[in-house]
Amino acid sequence: MKITFVMPQPDMSGGNRVIAVYAQRLKKRGHEVCMVCAGPRPLPFRHCVKSFALGRGWPRIPLMRPSHFDRLDIACTRLKKFRPIVDSDVPDGDVVVATWWETAEWVAGLSPSKGAKAYFMQDYGGAGQPIDKVRQTWRLPLHIITISNWLCDLVLETRNTEVIVVPNSVDLDVFDLPPRNKPVRSTVGFLYTPLPQKGADICIKAVDLARARIPNLRVVAFGSRPATDELPLPEGTEFACRLPDGQLKSIYGVCTAWLFGTRREGFGLPILEAMACRTPVIGTPAGASPELLSKGGGILVKPEDAQDMARAIERVHSLSDAEWRAMSDLAYATATGYTWQDATDAFERALNEAIERTKHKTE
Repeated sequence: MKITFVMPQPDMSGGNRVIAVYAQRLKKRGHEVCMVCAGPRPLPFRHCVKSFALGRGWPRIPLMRPSHFDRLDIACTRLKKFRPIVDSDVPDGDVVVATWWETAEWVAGLSPSKGAKAYFMQDYGGAGQPIDKVRQTWRLPLHIITISNWLCDLVLETRNTEVIVVPNSVDLDVFDLPPRNKPVRSTVGFLYTPLPQKGADICIKAVDLARARIPNLRVVAFGSRPATDELPLPEGTEFACRLPDGQLKSIYGVCTAWLFGTRREGFGLPILEAMACRTPVIGTPAGASPELLSKGGGILVKPEDAQDMARAIERVHSLSDAEWRAMSDLAYATATGYTWQDATDAFERALNEAIERTKHKTE
């Protein structure tokens, strides 16, 4: 197959990591894979004025930012300015894959020579996603591939169509630790980000509540940005900023439980990453969390309920070593049940199906 992924400006997000994995694995299988990426989005005028007023100068937009594609041997065309991607930007091929709500609109407008039109939808309601416009993209004449039953159900509420679900996986060469005993000192960790939909504030409040009963509770966290005064970390938090993937398991691996407080999520890769490091997860019912935690490797808590999350922290804290190890083993079994080999098989089949369905429509 000749496969083109149409993307916004690449970055270090989890969704981009998944696309990079598929692009690399599909190329290794002999497919011709390329990427066409939008240019950098203009900075808001207010942001520029504020920067200038504070003496920081008029900010410049970097043409390229660090991304998961930087070390991949994948042909990549990057536009210099932000604008819709059109026919002249995209090579002819067998299938062209939109990867973001704006790119879905662009791909829908491409000519048939660019290939069958697929839409790999990994998120709903995240930063930069106006809900109404996102929902409108589900009605476009695109073959939708998504990553969780939760997202699939949302699409089916809007449009009666076939949606293919291909769950994410985890790289066990990166996120894998041997069996261990329950940590002597109870430790919880979470992903820190000021983005409201990711629910770091719920995790922080839950930690503060749990410390009333577990005074020596240790807290670790990582994130792509430094902590802000608007969302301060719990006192004494051991925080790592911009940690490479290869070092993340050192954080997951010291935890008694990993906290997942997300309000809206496509899948929730940190759940599988923590589980692959044999750490049980305490999570809200967003993305694939209900499916993953139902297998016993963690505790599902009520949405928007820091008190319920705090009670779950106390529950894991009170487990005996044998009980905790049983939960840890279930977490690991869950994570290892999702392999990138299987995921790539399913994604490849989904692309072939999009091609076949397009052929039937044109015959």
